[in-house]
Formats: sequence, structure tokens, C-alpha cells
Amino acid sequence: ARVWAPVGVLTSLAYCLHQRRVALAELQGADGRHRVERNLLELKMVQVVFRHGARSPLKPLPQEEQVQWNLQLLEVPPQTQFDYTVTNLAGGPKPHSPYDSEYQETILKGGMFAGQLTKVGMQQMFALGERLRKNYVENIPFLSPTFNPQEVFVRSTNIYRNLESTRCLLAGLFQRQTEGPIVIHTDEASSEVLYPNYQNCWSLRQRTSRGRRQSASLQPGISEDLKKVKEGMGIDSSQEVDFFSLLDNMAAEEVHSLPSCPALKRFAWMIEQRAVDTALYVLPREDRESLQMAVGPFLHILEDNLLKAVDLATPPGKIRKLYLYAAHDVTLIPLLITLGIFDHKWPPFAADLTMELYQHQESKEWFVQLYYHGKEQVPRGCPDGLCPLDKFLNTMSLYTLNPEKYHTLCSQTQAMELGN
Repeated sequence: ARVWAPVGVLTSLAYCLHQRRVALAELQGADGRHRVERNLLELKMVQVVFRHGARSPLKPLPQEEQVQWNLQLLEVPPQTQFDYTVTNLAGGPKPHSPYDSEYQETILKGGMFAGQLTKVGMQQMFALGERLRKNYVENIPFLSPTFNPQEVFVRSTNIYRNLESTRCLLAGLFQRQTEGPIVIHTDEASSEVLYPNYQNCWSLRQRTSRGRRQSASLQPGISEDLKKVKEGMGIDSSQEVDFFSLLDNMAAEEVHSLPSCPALKRFAWMIEQRAVDTALYVLPREDRESLQMAVGPFLHILEDNLLKAVDLATPPGKIRKLYLYAAHDVTLIPLLITLGIFDHKWPPFAADLTMELYQHQESKEWFVQLYYHGKEQVPRGCPDGLCPLDKFLNTMSLYTLNPEKYHTLCSQTQAMELGN
């Protein structure tokens, strides 16, 4: 059995499980499942992993007619303005962002940089914040109506569109009201775990190299469809265009209602499906180790937050009611796969994965409830949407990696090559 928690936490969980079996035995139905009285559940913690809002494409398609990405699209809606500070994970100065430097080297027709958050994206994130406010401030008095740093922890990848998306979400969630400074924590690009870190993890880079992405475009079905789309759009066959770049441009143009290539619209469904197929070829569902290296450290963070919340020995100042993580589509896809809830659709802008932790007021049993993009989910290994914590942790444990195991797994291929 995998040891996934300190002894103290295991003891606490064992006691909780015993209490559940005793106190809820009479609620067991004919199908063998426990009938949980939801009105006796108390919300204890919420974790939200979200994709940034709508942005400009990361790389324009090689076409003569280019879409106009005018600077007016960057106008900041007044209701989203909210002051914040960015620090590293230790509270020190904000690290350098190599990705932002790269994006600024690509200037799109109209003047915008690649990958810039737009007014539409800001409004999307503000709307997500308002939805969270409705759920956790208005419907139930879980969070304070104003931002309280003792209740909320915020972390983002160190990319400007994510930092700004977080600002807009917080503005919607707390209606620009705060009781203390808003700090967004971020990490160096070299050690970031809120996305699959191909630069930091040698083994992951070897398994999902550019060569594998190129070979994905040669797979039966994908190859023929890619040729069909390129011909329809007038893109020369020698141009390096894959379904990722096609989807990226298509989604960005569509959400901003910009005039797009007719062929791009005509093949919209195919482009999304083939982009997903390509992603699953590069990072297959059955490749457990690659999924571990992609999101295992992030799962470890989410798991650690759960375990601290249920451990009676955790000091009150060490846990928060709400954890916010600003991530990316390439984060959500492997996360959804590991939890068994991937719907074979590309995560849209402002998509969110929300994890709620509840405790039964009488039995003291713990439960987890998952929502993706606002819809209830049933994780793998769980009887229904309201999942007993032990079952949910078992599902997570298949892919969770602590820092030491992550480093070991990421270094395996490199160590073997150096040895050879």
C-alpha cells in the first residue's frame, strides 16, 4: 500500500472512517451505498483550479489574410480593477517570466502581443468570480464578503495573462472589497508545477518531445484530416501547422467574434477533436508515469491541502478556506484524466475545476465534491458525486508525486543516458 500521509493524519482518518461505518450504517440502502444526509454536511474548504480568460493566439497561422488583433481589445473593464502584489512562493520578489518575454517577440497584425488577456477574457474571469461569490458568499455564508488573506490563498503561474485573470476573478468574487493586501504567489518557470514542466522534468520531455508531437500528425485519421484542413485553408503542405495551433487560433477568433477563415469555421468540430486526439497521443491515458510527471506534484499540493484540513493537529493559521490556482488548458487536461472525468473536449477559456471538502456534522465523516465548469462530476472510484474522502484520496494516490519522487522520476532517463 502506498504511504500517502503522515501517521497522525492516518490515525485521524481511520477514526473518521470508523465513525462513518457506525453512525451511517442505518442509512445504507438496498444497493449497499450509504445515504448521506446532505443537510448535515458542513463545507470546510474549497480549491479551484482554473484556466485563464480569453486571449490572443500564441502563434498566428501562416496565411496571407491575417486577423486584426487591435489594441482596443485590451481595454480593462472598470469593475475588474483590483490592486494586487506578486511574490515568489517564499514571499520575496516576483520572479522573471521567460514566457512573457517570448510572447512579446510575436506581434500580431493590429499591434497585440501573442497570448495577451483581452477585455473578453477579463469579463469571463469576473463572471467566474461572481459565480464563486454566489456559491460561497451569498447562497451559503462560507467566505467573508470582502477579501480576507486569512481565508484565501492565491497562486498563479508567472504569466501575465494568468495574473490578470486572477485579478479579475478576485474582483468578481469580492466585488473589489478587501480587508488586507492581495498577494498572488508564483514560482520560477524552472520549478513551476502548475503546468507540465517539460524544461524541468527530463524524463517527461523525452517522452513527449517535439518529435512525438510531429509523429502524432502522421497518425492515421489525424494525418488525413490535417491535410484536408490545410488544403481548405490554403496553407502549403510544407508549413508546420498542427491541430494545436489550428484550435488555438480558431478558439481565440471565435470567442472575440472576429472574422475568421471560412474553412476554419467549417472544420471547427474536427479541429477540436483532433487536437484532443493529438494531446492524448502525446500524453496517453494509460501512461501513468507521464501523467504523474505532468501533474503529480500539483496533485500532491491539492492532496496536502485536504489532509491538513482533516488533521486536528493542523494549526488554524496553516489552512485556508479557499485555495485559488491559476493554470492552463495543458494543466486541466491531465488533471481531468487522472481523476477519470475528462470529457474528450478541450478546456475552454475560464474553465474551472472546483473541489469542495465537506464534513458530516454527526458522523464526522469527510466527503469531496467535484465540479468541472460548474457541472457535478463523479471521480473514478467514487460511488457518486459526493465521494468519501478515503476513496477520493485513493484515486489521487495513483498519480500524486511528492517533490522527492518527482525529482527521481524526472531524472531517470537522464541518469540512464549519462550512465550509458
